[in-house]
Amino acid sequence: LGLTGSTLTLGYVLAFQAVPRALLTLVGGTLSDSWSTRTLMIASSWTRAALMAGVGLAGLTGHLTVWMLCAAAAAFGTVDAFFQPARVSILPSVVDKDLLTPANALLGAGSRTAAVVGPAVGGVVIALTRAPVAFVVDAVCFALCGWCVSLIATRPRTAAPQQPADPQDGKETERPPSLGARIREGIAFTLRDPRLRTVVVLDTAVNFCYAGPFTVGFATLAEQVLRGGSATLGVLNGSLAGGAMLGTLAGGAMGGRPRVGVLVAALAGWLGAGMAVLGLVHSTPAVVATVLAMGFAIGFQGVFGLSWIQRNIPQEVLSRVISVDMVLGYAAAPLSLIVCGALARTSTLALFGVVAAVLALTGLAVLGSRAVREMR
Repeated sequence: LGLTGSTLTLGYVLAFQAVPRALLTLVGGTLSDSWSTRTLMIASSWTRAALMAGVGLAGLTGHLTVWMLCAAAAAFGTVDAFFQPARVSILPSVVDKDLLTPANALLGAGSRTAAVVGPAVGGVVIALTRAPVAFVVDAVCFALCGWCVSLIATRPRTAAPQQPADPQDGKETERPPSLGARIREGIAFTLRDPRLRTVVVLDTAVNFCYAGPFTVGFATLAEQVLRGGSATLGVLNGSLAGGAMLGTLAGGAMGGRPRVGVLVAALAGWLGAGMAVLGLVHSTPAVVATVLAMGFAIGFQGVFGLSWIQRNIPQEVLSRVISVDMVLGYAAAPLSLIVCGALARTSTLALFGVVAAVLALTGLAVLGSRAVREMR
């Protein structure tokens, strides 16, 4: 915005980042199953550091252009597609299975804190200096991230067993499967297990709830119903983030292996009830309390759902499963924004009511499977 003053240009830059990330995440997850996740994370962090440093220096010297920003955004999204699946799948090679839940809680709490504190720090840096300086600070942070990952000691990955070629049958050793075949294998593995399929479907539903109801819905609610404007919108977003933080920490403190399937169904029902309240109640304190409770449920269940995937999915396919989950989330976000934007033109009751119905049906579908109910 500081470069052109055009929100349309800002949208182009964000799209240049989002599209490569969505298209290449399956590739990133597949390569993470073949290569060292630690090496991918280090290379990704340092590459992003170089990109941010380049943008910052170009801005400080007055040579930054829109096409440079678009190119840097596309490169950033491409590299991020390799980092994100590796970030999630590396944990089982770092901590024991019994420690996955508290470890995920700590990582989740850190991520949620950074999501709140990071933009605030960036705003302060821009206000006190210039916008390009924020990119330089970002570059330093990515460089530190790569250095920290380089200090992590990981256990060697157990290779999948392979059948040796018989020299007497005249057949050559089979070639390793292609990248496309390995991607299809990851998708098929995800869809084959009803328990895993349920967790992924719920994650997609939660992403659907985040993108539309928690952006378009919150903005409409704050402006047209609660009449509080941007101040109330900030309170709602802060309540959601704070609730998720508390839920994440509570899940880590609880530990153990509860029935994840029951938690999944409970989360869907809880979020559905919360969405119904948001559509019906016009009191700011009641809405804030509801949003706080919804955030808590999302953070609490997320710790156990992710830990279940890391604990039960074989290491040689884990990154691909994670990447499938992420891609579905990326696909759900724009669809949610479009649907909720259209519903918001009718009323907030229509917006939150439709989402509540979808979540209620999701919870009932989860409870209908015995295998899912008994997940631990």
